[in-house]
Amino acid sequence: MKKRCVWCGDDPLYVAYHDNEWGVPVFDDRKLFEMLVLEGAQAGLSWITILRKRENYRQAFDSFAFEKVAGYGRQDIERLLGNPGIVRHRRKIESTIKNAQGVLAIQERHGSFSGFVWDLVDGKPIQNKWRFVEDVPAFSKESDRMSKELKRQGFSFVGSTICYAFMQAIGMVNDHVTDCFRHQEVRNMCSLR
Repeated sequence: MKKRCVWCGDDPLYVAYHDNEWGVPVFDDRKLFEMLVLEGAQAGLSWITILRKRENYRQAFDSFAFEKVAGYGRQDIERLLGNPGIVRHRRKIESTIKNAQGVLAIQERHGSFSGFVWDLVDGKPIQNKWRFVEDVPAFSKESDRMSKELKRQGFSFVGSTICYAFMQAIGMVNDHVTDCFRHQEVRNMCSLR
């Protein structure tokens, strides 16, 4: 039996996310936007709640096509507030639109959202070696910096804790504990870059 980070438990959806996505480096702007939206939606909720709503989010937000989401208006906000398949929180929905606009602005100024966020770790994933899940921090100096930079670019729902969870999700940080089978696999992926 494979040893995993204890946080994923035995829910098949959570296990699949842990085994296939969490900690794997992501460089696609649309996928990065998706993960930033989902991490922001998760604030105050459990991650499994968001994973269970993920497909609904994809449908509700045009498959995270930030170019489209950036143009959402009042009618779209009302439509989304009436959608029981997503977290119906006005500020979170409005921040998704605002952040889509921020991604477009960053692309215009810096070439890509991916390049912008990955530059915050010099383009290379941070390889942590935590033995216990209790050792994994909720934020770091890098997530503090990302939060400040994104806020400076007009983003919202991007506090340091959300940014750190985003960094973990997109592989900027390898926080699989050392006895988890994915720790070394993710480490090896990162060394190929």
